[in-house]
Amino acid sequence: MLKTTLGKFRVIAFLEGCSFILFGITMPLKYMLGMPKPNYFVGMAHGLLFISYVVLLGLVVIQYKWSFKKAILAFLASFVPFGTFYADKKLFRE
Repeated sequence: MLKTTLGKFRVIAFLEGCSFILFGITMPLKYMLGMPKPNYFVGMAHGLLFISYVVLLGLVVIQYKWSFKKAILAFLASFVPFGTFYADKKLFRE
């Protein structure tokens, strides 16, 4: 799976989606229990994964000649909880 650009993108999309969901755990820890450290680490990982997602999305769009609509949908999926998981099932498989 990690041999192609699309395979790498799918792995990063999965990890990015997981880091987004982890915010559902770390945000209450930070704001309700006064524990900011977990949110800091998840936020840092999420930021790096999001940047990787966008860069790899650009490479995949160019290499696989994705349509503008497909590229925009893949980009928007990163802003919705569980969006990257849904996009993997519907968009990223070729």
